[in-house]
Amino acid sequence: MAVTYLQPAGLPRIDLYRQVSVATGSKLISVAGQVSWDEEGNTIGGGDLASQVEQCYVNAGTALAAAGATFDDVVRLRVYVAGGWTSDRMPRFEEGVARAAARLGTRPVPPATLIGVVALDVPDHLVEVEVTAVVE
Repeated sequence: MAVTYLQPAGLPRIDLYRQVSVATGSKLISVAGQVSWDEEGNTIGGGDLASQVEQCYVNAGTALAAAGATFDDVVRLRVYVAGGWTSDRMPRFEEGVARAAARLGTRPVPPATLIGVVALDVPDHLVEVEVTAVVE
């Protein structure tokens, strides 16, 4: 499957993601929102945003692999951050993405939306990540 990421002229260049993805393929993969649980359902990272972001992305990578995909096949990413969102949280968020990229061996840059929400399913969860991918 081929995914081409675009940064169209006239839109701001964001290093953390690309503005547009164009995918060719025949199998659509939707991954449910991934939180910072380990395999046994224990929350990883306590109140640490970077650690939770890292675990969410790694969990999404695990789910993608089970469906025969990787982050290179992702065409859409949504991130929900509990407690609302303020720009002072961005460095910890970016740190978590960088750590996940190192573990996954790829830098996830599909079009992304970051949404501040009041709360997630479990009070300890600070982040939830959902992805959509396309493969042959």
